Amino acid sequence: MGFNSGFKGLNWVDQVNYTAQKGWKALHFVMRVRQKGNRNTKSLVYTSLESPVLEYGSACWDPCIEGQINVLGRVQKKAAEFANYTNDSDWETLAQRRTIESLYALFKAYSGEWAWKAIRDRLRRPYHLSRVDHVRKIMDRKHRTGIGKYSFVNRTIKYWNQLAAEALGTFPCKPKIFRNRVRKAFINGVK
Repeated sequence: MGFNSGFKGLNWVDQVNYTAQKGWKALHFVMRVRQKGNRNTKSLVYTSLESPVLEYGSACWDPCIEGQINVLGRVQKKAAEFANYTNDSDWETLAQRRTIESLYALFKAYSGEWAWKAIRDRLRRPYHLSRVDHVRKIMDRKHRTGIGKYSFVNRTIKYWNQLAAEALGTFPCKPKIFRNRVRKAFINGVK
């Protein structure tokens, strides 16, 4: 099933509510079926049944409003409590995973992958670089409408430009290596 068609200035209320509802249904099913089991089994069940529901296509429809992020985060928090038997969890948050996936999608566009050619053609280098900028910086695109400001490309460019040069590494590189570098940068506190 595709995305809901509530395209009101990239306000993803309908999509977030629909996804959260599907996530809760999947979580309650898992909780009923898998009441007994160790931490690893429950974690595996979450990542195979629950996580895909919450993250499907999220690189493109990533919500930017705090309330919408929290609605999806509550589902993962409850799943973490169920799997780990505690409120503390070492799982990445959904917002971190969505940001990493958005950066990965932008990496595909930047490195010239054919399916992302339309986005690559619109990426521009800045006119100047400061001493703290990396050489792969992308020029911010200015938009006055919500559709422009909150689109995943424009929001991801901001994160891309904040990455350390070590996270971007040398180009060309394999996508899996890039994803691991970005994940490591997020673990070390880059946001």
